[in-house]
Amino acid sequence: MIPYGKQSIVQSDIDAVVDVLTSDFLTQGPKVPEFENAVATYCNAKHAVAVNSATSALHIACLALNVGEGDIIWTSPISFVASSNCALYCGADIDFVDIDVDTGNMSTNLLSEKLVKAQAEGKLPKVVIPVHLAGQSCDMEEIYKLSKLYNFKIIEDASHAIGASYQSEKVGCCQYSDITIFSFHPVKIVTSAEGGMALTNCQRLARMMQKLRSHGITNLPDEMTEPSHGPWYYQQTELGFNYRMTELQAALGLSQLTQLDDFVKRRNELTTVYLELLNTHSILHLKQSDKVISAYHLFVIQLEEKYVARHQEIFENLRSAGIFCQLHYIPIHLQPYYQNLGFKKNDYPNAEAYYQRSMSLPLFPDLKESEIEYICSTLNKLLD
Repeated sequence: MIPYGKQSIVQSDIDAVVDVLTSDFLTQGPKVPEFENAVATYCNAKHAVAVNSATSALHIACLALNVGEGDIIWTSPISFVASSNCALYCGADIDFVDIDVDTGNMSTNLLSEKLVKAQAEGKLPKVVIPVHLAGQSCDMEEIYKLSKLYNFKIIEDASHAIGASYQSEKVGCCQYSDITIFSFHPVKIVTSAEGGMALTNCQRLARMMQKLRSHGITNLPDEMTEPSHGPWYYQQTELGFNYRMTELQAALGLSQLTQLDDFVKRRNELTTVYLELLNTHSILHLKQSDKVISAYHLFVIQLEEKYVARHQEIFENLRSAGIFCQLHYIPIHLQPYYQNLGFKKNDYPNAEAYYQRSMSLPLFPDLKESEIEYICSTLNKLLD
């Protein structure tokens, strides 16, 4: 079975993890800050906070921006549920902005229209979380301009997009956002097994997220309420969590980071092969903006309207042929939990139309061009 995605591990990655296993620190040692500094430097951001998952990073990012009960967060309905769950973890309300059907990303036009209406109703969001679907950045400059008009904060959910660029700057530089989130899950661009990271240019936000990832504890004198009792002393000043990344994960992430640009280059090369071999009369590819270089975490196609009724059949036939295609994503508002919150079918028609016709074909650096030829030949035959 050809998987839709998988990690690419080489001997240097294994050696990096083994070195940590034989060191003095398995957690809370030097590798985590080294990994943070390396990612911040790569992205040209001032601060990075490593955690045990991108979900944890989204959660503490919301808390650092003081999201709580009575606040509203907006995100995309085409994402994994973590992009919206983070609001609910904080006691806030969640809402969605429909997508641009051509890119799968949050529509800036629909965002602008929704903001006008929300302002009239007194229901503006405190935070907007654009999701960089499949590795392509949303139009962050336009979203940033709207944030200044309507006074909301921005968290970029760039879980798919480390190594991508927007307007010639690396995603993660936070030029147009308060915080950017990366994921290092095994199917992502680089992996630390599990893990995530929050980047920001604000020292206050970084320090708050550092505390929140480790039980809300500090040992810094200027953050304590009284003088230290001695070298052992610490204080809990926030209600935090155990969201720490281990030294093993950081070592793997550091090693993987040295291969990041090669991984992104290879993913773009493989995408070009797909586009040359697929029957373009029957298949639509997510359009790429000329403002971006995608990290291509996913290769998403959309079937033309005449094939929508055969969507499941085509999907199942590909899997029967040893091709593990996947679907990213079921619109969040259609999940039973969210329908219990009051969301319903037809709330976000673009997202629902996308769901009816999309599928993700296998894409990862070690995928062979001969495998792509087999995938495309099989799919073209099914469509013919």
